[in-house]
Amino acid sequence: MSIQQAKVKSVTSGDTLVLTSVKNSTQERLLSLAFVTAPRLRRDGDEPFAFQSRDFLRRLVVGKVVQFQVLYTITPPNSRPIELGRVISPTTGQAFPETAVAEGWLKLRDNAGRNETTDESISLLEKLKAAEAKAKSESKGLWATSGGAIEVVQDLDDPKAFAEEWKGKPVDAIVEKVLSGDRVIVRLLLAPKRHVQTLLLIAGLRCPSTKRVNTSDGKEQAAEAGGERAHQFVEERILQRNVKIDVLGVSPQNQLIGNVKHPMGSIAEFVMKAGLGRCVDNHSTLLGQDMKVLRDAEKSAKDKKLELFKDHVAPRGGDSSSLDAVVSKVQSADTIYVRHKTGVEKRVNLSSVRQPKPSDPKQAPFGAEAKEFLRKRLIGKSVRVNIDAKRPAQDGFEEREMATVTLNNKNVALLLVEEGWVSVIRHRRDDEDRSQIYDELLAAEAEAQKAKKGLWADKASGARQYADASESVQKAKIQLSVLQRQKRVPAIVDYVKSGSRFTVLVPRESARLTFVLSGIRAPKSARGANDTSEPFGQEAHDFANRRLNQRDVEIDVENIDKVGGFIGTLYINRESFAKILVEEGLASVHAYSAEQSGHARELFAAESRAKEARKNIWQDWDPSKEEDGAGEEETTQANGTNGDTAVERKKDYRDVVITNIDETCKLKIQQVGTGTSALTEMMNAFKTFHLNKANEQPLPGPPKTGELVAARFSEDGQWYRAKVRHNDREGKVAEVLYIDYGNSEKQAWSQLRPLSQPQFSTQRLKSQAVDAIFSFLQFPTQTDYLADAAAFIGQVTAEKQLVANVDHVDPDGTLHITLFDPKVSGSLVESFNADVVAEGYAMVPRKLRPWERSATDVLSSLRAKEEQAKKDRKGMWEYGDLTED
Repeated sequence: MSIQQAKVKSVTSGDTLVLTSVKNSTQERLLSLAFVTAPRLRRDGDEPFAFQSRDFLRRLVVGKVVQFQVLYTITPPNSRPIELGRVISPTTGQAFPETAVAEGWLKLRDNAGRNETTDESISLLEKLKAAEAKAKSESKGLWATSGGAIEVVQDLDDPKAFAEEWKGKPVDAIVEKVLSGDRVIVRLLLAPKRHVQTLLLIAGLRCPSTKRVNTSDGKEQAAEAGGERAHQFVEERILQRNVKIDVLGVSPQNQLIGNVKHPMGSIAEFVMKAGLGRCVDNHSTLLGQDMKVLRDAEKSAKDKKLELFKDHVAPRGGDSSSLDAVVSKVQSADTIYVRHKTGVEKRVNLSSVRQPKPSDPKQAPFGAEAKEFLRKRLIGKSVRVNIDAKRPAQDGFEEREMATVTLNNKNVALLLVEEGWVSVIRHRRDDEDRSQIYDELLAAEAEAQKAKKGLWADKASGARQYADASESVQKAKIQLSVLQRQKRVPAIVDYVKSGSRFTVLVPRESARLTFVLSGIRAPKSARGANDTSEPFGQEAHDFANRRLNQRDVEIDVENIDKVGGFIGTLYINRESFAKILVEEGLASVHAYSAEQSGHARELFAAESRAKEARKNIWQDWDPSKEEDGAGEEETTQANGTNGDTAVERKKDYRDVVITNIDETCKLKIQQVGTGTSALTEMMNAFKTFHLNKANEQPLPGPPKTGELVAARFSEDGQWYRAKVRHNDREGKVAEVLYIDYGNSEKQAWSQLRPLSQPQFSTQRLKSQAVDAIFSFLQFPTQTDYLADAAAFIGQVTAEKQLVANVDHVDPDGTLHITLFDPKVSGSLVESFNADVVAEGYAMVPRKLRPWERSATDVLSSLRAKEEQAKKDRKGMWEYGDLTED
């Protein structure tokens, strides 16, 4: 009988092997070991010692090249012939069945040798009988009296619970069957006597399907291209091999998902490298950092055009792979406009993310909040834009550029996903126009969903609704009475209508205004395709759009026009935009309204500089034709308070106490002296007055905006003098400002009383809370940094009587102060102002007021502290220099 050579593909039981041709692995034959039998592995329960018997043989021969000899063949009725013989390992010299019988893992058949006539078979049979007798006498293997039973669970009742129990715990296993390149049947060896046999999806891997029969109609479905090759590739490497399984989770179909690792590494990575599989995006959150390894392997196969990727064409990116630009507009939470330094503006979509869907009732309410979140962080900031792909115009959509946008090395899309303001797009398998950090986005989305952030929250926080105060003159008049009493009101430029006309949002009042710059006239821009622009009208419009669109600003409202527009001054980075526009030669001064606004000198000086530089509308200016008005202008400049001539810094020290710090770090202070002494006396009398039951008189009617009242402060239950700032007539609630302390809160009308008593009037004692601003400081515009700054100031000044040098007094009475601690400060440069800069909560303004310029020693000290704060990445400098924009 000839000796042949083959490779052992698998061992079905302790006495049966599946052999394949060494040269062609698709050629298989079944060989049973002669004269012996082994206990069987059954789905309804293994026979005792069945697993141990098979495992003894499996460990020794699976995957090895062996020699075999067919001793005889039997043909059962209505069945295929069965070959029986011997197997010999060339490397170890071990022969089977002899070795297995000697170790007690096989028994001789009852009819063994009855029909044997050859000397070779008779000799082998005698050896086997002797080996069996010895193993039996030593209670080896099957002859042991106990320990053969193993509990085997074939199907998991609750795969999800199983995955949760075993997640993070590597499990020893044997791959029992390879169904396709990406799914296998594994036997999980949970304990020596407890096994689980179940289907497992290989994490992160999707292979073409193999040939299969459709269970619904019984028809055979052909294999997908590459399916059989992937199946063979995986089978050759892990079938019946010992592996480690990292259980990661379950699929939507409740199938176990796990990472299969043999001693050489993850099988998924090898399949990818061979070009026989693709990455499964849905498994990214399960694999975490391991997904990158599979992505790299897949890319390598694509670059080499292996197997499934033989026709792969690398995606074509945009015109420029990377550019630095400034964000000029935020259209939505996933779409922005950026402007290159050349002035070219382009729209880009953030790769692989989608804004809250306007058509989805659950997501739509989050759209405005998501857009505002992005606007606050990006508008006007310098970003790096990497174009990932271009999508051509189709289905009514314009051409789109998909990009990765980074701000201070932070991926903007990732930031949005982490905060729950956008969702991650599930790309088609063949769609490679995706983010470079797609797996990180998926992981961040899973965390945001778990934390119920943003659009994943159970309920949307009520989005701010803005009422159009410019809808009619009547509505404008009502809002005017509120805004006229406030200074530097925080606002957002929502839309630029022309160089001097805008739509602004005032969050504090939930109002939308048409806002017109006072004191100037800007040339008109074209309003439509058939309209014509005045000279330099479009330039003024574009300039305003670049500088103001969607920016945080401050406004002072002076009046309204005949159609409900609000007239006043708009400040961007503490500078009047009207002045900026005039200085650029894109507007002229309207003398009368400039005088009315109180900014005439500043505007005329700016216009003079624009004329001298022959900028824009003044490019043909001829000074000889200018009307003789220089003398008058000189007088105005000499007597004004808004000029550019540096003036000496005053020394005016006052003892003060800080009573309130608002969200923009503006202060309310009390000047210690006769006023505060009188206030203490008044408050004692005020308290006694309101404790008297006879004085518990409610307001005679609804309070009016601007009305002085007595209000009960919510924190201590005491009564104080207050002024009504805003009324909610439906809720019968008023926002009141406590005039002696500067803080404000909302109070029910029932908590208000008349302030009609002469002894408590402001004529007897004026309001003790004085508006004040830190000199030489410019605070950040981002709300989180502002909140940190306010908290720091509150902490270091709390419960302290301080000394303030009043450096300057604005026309409206606002004090510009430098604060000192008399117990600590030894010079003008040792101040709370300096401490705020040193901790990175504010910076030195880039454009100084005239009176600020003279304090060179203080400015030098503050700038040195600012530079140190930048180096230490403190406060608002944590992500680098904000001023590099």
